[in-house]
Parts: sequence; C-alpha cells; structure tokens
Amino acid sequence: MRNIGVIDIGKTHVKVTVIDLQHWQERASLKQQNIALTRPPYPHFDSEAHWQFILDSLRQLNQHYPIEAISITTHGASIVLLQKDGSLAAPIMDYEFSDLDNAAAAYDAIRPNFNMTGSPRLKLGLNVGAQIFWQFQQDPSLVTKVDKVLTYPQYWAFRLTGKPATEVTSLGCHTDLWEPREHRYTDLVKTLGIANKMAPLHRAMDSMGPLLPPLAKRTGLNPKVNILCGIHDSNASLYPHLLTREPPFSVISTGTWVIAFAIGGHITPLDPKRDTLMNVHAFGDPVPSARFMGGREFEQVMDGIALPAVTSLQKQDLDKVLDENIMLLPAIEHHSGPYQGMPANWTVPETALTASSRFIAVSFYLALVSANCLKMIGAKGPIILEGPFVANSLYIKMLAIAANSPIEVTQGAAMGTSIGAALLAETSANITFQPQQKPDLETEISHLLPNNQSLHAYANTWQKAVVDRLK
Repeated sequence: MRNIGVIDIGKTHVKVTVIDLQHWQERASLKQQNIALTRPPYPHFDSEAHWQFILDSLRQLNQHYPIEAISITTHGASIVLLQKDGSLAAPIMDYEFSDLDNAAAAYDAIRPNFNMTGSPRLKLGLNVGAQIFWQFQQDPSLVTKVDKVLTYPQYWAFRLTGKPATEVTSLGCHTDLWEPREHRYTDLVKTLGIANKMAPLHRAMDSMGPLLPPLAKRTGLNPKVNILCGIHDSNASLYPHLLTREPPFSVISTGTWVIAFAIGGHITPLDPKRDTLMNVHAFGDPVPSARFMGGREFEQVMDGIALPAVTSLQKQDLDKVLDENIMLLPAIEHHSGPYQGMPANWTVPETALTASSRFIAVSFYLALVSANCLKMIGAKGPIILEGPFVANSLYIKMLAIAANSPIEVTQGAAMGTSIGAALLAETSANITFQPQQKPDLETEISHLLPNNQSLHAYANTWQKAVVDRLK
C-alpha cells in the first residue's frame, strides 16, 4: 500500500490527510476548526459537520492521490451512545463541559479505584464514565435508548463501514471503564447499565471491512478500500516506536495536549492527583503516562502575539530572561496536569514582557513541565519528540537540560499522529523507522546560548519555586 487516508479529529482541528506510507510523508492535507456547539442539551461536537467535511475531503484528496486504506485517530475523553438504528442517542459531549463537576460527589461514590484503572479523577468530563453518569442522571430514559456504546475513533469507522466497535487505546484513556493490567472492563460498566451495550472489542489495526457502497459513490473511492478500526491520537504517535525500538525510551506527543509515555522505564508509583495515569498502547499493554495542556497554554500565553522566529531572537533577549529569572510558574490550565489548582504566576510584572521574552519564557516553562512529567512516570533512555513542539528549539534545548537526556525527533515529526495512524495499515514485518537528532538545533540557537550552566541555573531556580508553591 502507498496512499493511506487518515481522519484525524483533534480537540482543536479536524484533518484529513493522505500519507505516503512508502516514504513516510504527508502528501496532502485538509483541515478545519473543531468548534463545539453550545446549544442544548450540553456543549457538544458538531458530528454532522465533521462528517460532511470528512466525506468532502476524502473525495477531493482521492482525485489526486488514490486512497487505498483509511485509518482514524481522535482525541480521547469522548464516548458515543448509539440507538438501534445507528443514530446518536445523545450528542457527543465536549469534555470541557463544566456542569459535570456539579455531579462529582455522586459520581465519585461509584467510580472504581485508581489502583485498578490507572485513571485519575479529572475535572470536567475528562473521565468518560463521568459523562455517561451525568447524561443518565439528566435523562434516565437515555439508558434504554442506547443500543451500543462506541469509543470515539471507532464511531467514525462505524460511519464508514456500519460495523460498531470499541478499542483499548481509547478505553484506556482515563475513562474509568477499563482495567489495563487485567485487560477487562471495570465494574463501572455494570453500575451504569451498559455492560451488555459495549460494542465488540477490536484491535486498533483490525480491518472493519470495506467502505459502504453509498459512501464509495459519494467520495469516488474504490469500494474495496479497507477501513482500519482506529486509535487514540497520542497512542498513534507512540505506535511507530513500539514497532521499531527497543526499550527503554520515552515519547512526548505534543499538540493541544502534551502527553509523555515511558516505555521500559523505572517502576514508579503514579500519583493521580498530578495527572499521571496508565494509558494502554495499541498492543493492549499498560503504559505509564503524564500530561498537561501544553499547546493550549502556549496559545493562551502568547494570546495572538506574533511569534518571533527563533532565528530572529537576539542574545540580549535570552540574557535578559536568564539574568532576571523571567519565569512563568504553573499552571495556566489548572483543571488537569501535574499542577492542578495552582494559579499561574509570572515572576515579573506581565506588562514588562516583550514578545521575545514572553516567547522564551513560555518555551522554557513548557520544557520544564514536560521534564517533570517524565520524572513522575520513571522515564529513562532517549526522549523522542513528536508534534508541533519540534519546531521550537528553545523548548528542545531546555528539555534536554532539565531531563538530562538526549532529544530525538522524527522525520515528518510535525505529523507523528498521522504517520502512526497510517501505520495501522502496514502488514509488512520489515518496517524501518528511525528518529533522528534535530540536525540544526545547535546552529539554530547557538547565537543565543551563553552556556549550559546558565540554563541549568534557570531550571533549578524554576524547580525550587515550583516546589515551594506545592508546599
């Protein structure tokens, strides 16, 4: 196979991409914003708008790059309730719906223990079990309307093939519904009354069959195009490395969420209060993980300010940040991540910040939080970086200093999720995939850096300030 269509539904954007699997490259991509609808019964994703965009994009891309298979990857913390006729029994909830916190006490009384699930108790709707509980509390008749419960990537596979499914990377994404070590559902599915409604369990790489004939006609795709079951997006970024590397190593997947995975690391107790958790990778085994909304925080801190190119920064910009300890302390987004409930704080008046100093300080902040995430999950070995942050050399340099590990990025690193999802279609055992050291890192910022000692000192001062705030 060569051209793999990838449907990638992130929290911020919906994308359809064609991946050239022979060369591990993106051939073309179409994207639109993912804007939640705020109308009743609760904030929810515009699934029909997504669907029309997906079909239109597949048609357009297929005209130039004939698609041979389709894979699907989506964000986590979403679940789909279907009626018997295949329509939605309820809209697909936006997990940032704040009203769910009003039912927190009642839900906490029935949710399973962290030691069983590896799923921390999170705010809003970040625990899928809390979403379902709230929906059934608001509309007790809903449970009888539900015929099948699907995980989110598998809903789109269902739309394409008519075959419902669930899959472990999404079930293991802090849902409270899955026991990673035992490879089974928790008792919560019985408590919620959905034990006999869970769609059949499939592997991410399983074929769900060909495209439905009307959709083949609508998109112009070959009716025999193969539809893969699909995978949680961060696990899609992890998947190529599971295929091609020996542990120990860690992967940091960046985007709206920054998620760290430790493969073969130190055995370390996970702390649910700090958003460490047990994910489940594509082969079904548990993976110690930690996360925070790094991409969201970066956008909020920069607040539309034009980003200075790293190459345009001046040495005095960095010297000022280091000499004056201009720091951002966590957390901008404090409903999740390792510093929940801790309000963000600048060490200097925010009015004194220039665009350059703001950019440098937030880049360091993201790197230092990332390094702490790795420490909390016992990571060791090289750090492989995926996603948009690979373009930020300041982030990479500070991460290498703070984590005391070499940093590698992948070829096609800005699209690690799409590459990983496309690889689900790969049946060859002779897969070659090797991250590479970012070749221009030192050259790119060598004019800025006085010496590593200054960066170490900055990192130590930041860590001490954070520890003091945690006391």
